[in-house]
Amino acid sequence: MSSTAAGDPQGCLAQNAWLCGEYLRTRQSELLDATVEHVWITGLSVAIALLLALPLAVAARRWRAARAPALAVTTILYTIPSLAMFALLLPVFGLSAAVVVTGLVLYSLTVLVRNILAGLDSVPSEAREAARGMGYGPGRLLLEVELPLALPALLAGVRIATVTAVSLTTVGAIVGYGGLGNLIYDGMESFFKAQVLTASAICVVLAIVADLLLLWLQRALTPWTRARTRKRPAGAPSVPSAASTHDLVEKAG
Repeated sequence: MSSTAAGDPQGCLAQNAWLCGEYLRTRQSELLDATVEHVWITGLSVAIALLLALPLAVAARRWRAARAPALAVTTILYTIPSLAMFALLLPVFGLSAAVVVTGLVLYSLTVLVRNILAGLDSVPSEAREAARGMGYGPGRLLLEVELPLALPALLAGVRIATVTAVSLTTVGAIVGYGGLGNLIYDGMESFFKAQVLTASAICVVLAIVADLLLLWLQRALTPWTRARTRKRPAGAPSVPSAASTHDLVEKAG
């Protein structure tokens, strides 16, 4: 009887095994719903954070007096534990997905603001001077010269923020909006091994896939970085040359 139960695909549920094919077959809809919720919470959070981080970083770059406060506030927010953050947001938003989204937005701001600032700071002064010499105003200079040259750092920040959000979304299970985290927490309470392992594995896959997709996007949008890396001697700093940045300004014009 024991050997028959072990060979029976349904036996893994009865035995509460970590690896269970029958769990995947019988809970497909539940896993899909949790995965979709996880993805939209993560995507929405990072998108909102990026929309907020861009003007905040640009303001901190243009007005030096705003730089230190902006970095200080975002850093302090990042130090708040996720459980405490969501608990502090509960009186404002109640038991809703807004608690999780808002918390993830606040966490993402630290990474995004710092990376965007680093990207803007890395824009060579020659590029700015060339653009100004061609009649570029502050707005056009930002959109057509500074932001394109800051893209590598900006997208690197988006990658970090996205992978972090995929992880922290699971904590949203405390308010019922944790995506795959709901399955992980429920499985841990009932010690449902297959559910805990499967939901955790999907979380890891989501983080890896998101990172690879954003890496591909980063390379597609910044082809000059690959060309510069191939031509640069070993150990040389990765800084755009005056000629290459001037060419970019001319193309933009």
